[in-house]
Amino acid sequence: MKHITEEQLEELRGALGAERDAVEEELATYGRVQSDSGDWQGSAEGGGIEPDPNDAADQIEELVVNVPLVEELEKRHKDIVGALEKMEEGTYGVCEAGEEEIPFDRLEANPAARTCVSHA
Repeated sequence: MKHITEEQLEELRGALGAERDAVEEELATYGRVQSDSGDWQGSAEGGGIEPDPNDAADQIEELVVNVPLVEELEKRHKDIVGALEKMEEGTYGVCEAGEEEIPFDRLEANPAARTCVSHA
């Protein structure tokens, strides 16, 4: 992390924390945590059995939208948490593919970036 100043690191940490909070809020809106694995899954309102076929169809339609959305949000959440952990370990800002430093411009645009542009 030699290429990132402490001030820049704090700026990126703040951005990651804010994004993590926003993603967690969205995950709670569109999904629920599975108790066994801690992973998220898409859900629909009124998850019980509905006697009205229209309500059941609405729930199925909602699930069709929410499941892929939750999967994408969960992936982003893992990237954000991973970036915050790397900050604590002192390995943040290093490309996972080529081990070169990720330019600050890229980290500023995507603080959870795991690779440099050439390995993206």
